[in-house]
Amino acid sequence: MRVVIVGAGQAGAALAAKLRTLGHQGEIVMLGDEPAPPYQRPPLSKAYLLGEMEEDRLWLRAPEFWAENGVELRLGQAVTDLDPVAKTVTVGGEALEYDHLALTTGSTPRRLPAALGGSLDGVYTVRTLADVDAMRAEFRPSRRVIIVGGGYIGLEAAAVAAKLGLDVTVLEMAPRILQRVASPETSDYVRALHKAHGVKVLEETGLDRLVGDDRVEGALLKDGRMLPADFVIVGVGITPNTHLADAAGLVLDNGIATDELGRTSDPAIWSAGDCASFPWKGARIRLESVGNAIDQAEAVAANILGAGEPYRAKPWFWSDQYDLKLQIAGLNSGYDRIVTRKGEGDAASFWYYRGADLLAVDAMNDSRAYMVGKRLIEMGRSPAPEVIETAADLKALLKG
Repeated sequence: MRVVIVGAGQAGAALAAKLRTLGHQGEIVMLGDEPAPPYQRPPLSKAYLLGEMEEDRLWLRAPEFWAENGVELRLGQAVTDLDPVAKTVTVGGEALEYDHLALTTGSTPRRLPAALGGSLDGVYTVRTLADVDAMRAEFRPSRRVIIVGGGYIGLEAAAVAAKLGLDVTVLEMAPRILQRVASPETSDYVRALHKAHGVKVLEETGLDRLVGDDRVEGALLKDGRMLPADFVIVGVGITPNTHLADAAGLVLDNGIATDELGRTSDPAIWSAGDCASFPWKGARIRLESVGNAIDQAEAVAANILGAGEPYRAKPWFWSDQYDLKLQIAGLNSGYDRIVTRKGEGDAASFWYYRGADLLAVDAMNDSRAYMVGKRLIEMGRSPAPEVIETAADLKALLKG
């Protein structure tokens, strides 16, 4: 049985490795459009951009791992066609047959349209090794950088730039940074942190367009102000890579729609990672995280081999900014109350409730609160909000 994996990122690598761990003896072919072997993405906007991590430390596995485990890597070429009837994918002009196909195609950063200056030199996104390599030379002290978008990627890039001595401005169109993903309390904490490091955070501030002849020179705001810039980083979200699936007629629903096993509308095609949506608690979600990419891909590997076990997501995320380690457990969608718990020093945690149900926790430099919150959510336990606020020992809540 030949398994072909389209996408050589975190999910694709986890799926290939798990197939071998589970004893699959057939062929495994992993196809990636980047020339680099499978690598970690989170350090790109942090340690790698800061120069604290060399490229070879990004690799998910030593390069020889793939050959030693019988995984054929084909890198640097995009898959141009998927034919589910013939059960082939086309790469480099060759039609490659599969018995099972896994789409772990990931996602692509949203870019500003050319009409808004998005195609000017000096305008970057943060997603791939090539993206970060292209912008690294821009990070020199006293240079002016504008970050468009106050989400986690933009804020992580802002933190790196500030640490390297740049003049940093964050533009956020929404009323507050992190509005789509976090509570006002988390936004306030992170905003204060950035301002303490000299970052200018402009919320409720619309971008009219980036200006410049061939290279970006500044940003014209909706209110008429002109902000000068030596370069710009755009962090306004990502779009799941679904073009192959769409062209092949697979069902899409906020990504490539899968069932609880990870199978798409074609019984021989599976999907995992950023590009895949799946059933979760009576709804359908798509998670953009390393944890989900690994766990979902490993579940798909087992199900390709016949396990028949539904994927049970346990959402968790993290973000590193300056000396802040923000750890997130659960999904906060639909919350109606925030419980704040102060820790030692600058540590704090914000607990999301809907009625009496604990949904999620944001832990700021508080690994104990994160660990306990994650366990409680996974166990289906919801201590009363007053207990979270006043408990002397959070770990005691896990007993009984």
